[in-house]
Amino acid sequence: MRLEQILFTQGFGTRHECKGLIVNGHVTINQTVVEDPKSDFDVNGLIFSVDGVNWPYVEKAIIAMNKPAGYECSRKPLHHPSVLSLLPAPLRNRGVQPVGRLDEDTTGLLILTDDGALIHRLTHPKKHVSKIYRVTAKHAMTQEMFRRLLEGVMLDGEREKVAADDLVQIDDHVFEMQITQGKYHQVKRMVAAVGNRVSALHRVALGNYHLPDDLTASKWRFIRREELI
Repeated sequence: MRLEQILFTQGFGTRHECKGLIVNGHVTINQTVVEDPKSDFDVNGLIFSVDGVNWPYVEKAIIAMNKPAGYECSRKPLHHPSVLSLLPAPLRNRGVQPVGRLDEDTTGLLILTDDGALIHRLTHPKKHVSKIYRVTAKHAMTQEMFRRLLEGVMLDGEREKVAADDLVQIDDHVFEMQITQGKYHQVKRMVAAVGNRVSALHRVALGNYHLPDDLTASKWRFIRREELI
């Protein structure tokens, strides 16, 4: 693939802007400045550098982020900054978007991608992709509350009960809940339905991917589709 096309597909601007980056010496491959926009490169495993920052060529970008509180999962946020503002411009330019949404006050694992088929695979209700949340409850949880969450609770506006697939108690107030549905404010509503309240919510896993311990708040990294599903 021509270098100017590589930069264009990776979100570095218009074709004219990408050509300008190259001819003005901003692009390096294998520690060598490449100034010919028409230079051909094998994109398989390609690492290129723009202004000293290394980028892997990815046909579809898949990003894992540790979302901090205070950000909205929207391109057009209403009350808080968009979580997309935490990403560099090339990723925003190529159209990555959150897979599902975490509330402004919810933290933890957020997947973002420009792969429409992957978004469908991860969010379609019939696919039953699991999500694990670490829940901090305002009041101490009881065994009766846990029993009801596992057996299923009725939420306002729903026709059928929704249940946790698994629960792991960490202490009196903290537990991890696994669900496969994706209803609006589901975890908060489920905890409210058993007579408690969520004071903090942190997603630790989506599909097969668990939030790495070394991925701190606001940070992100490229991941592979195979790590998710």
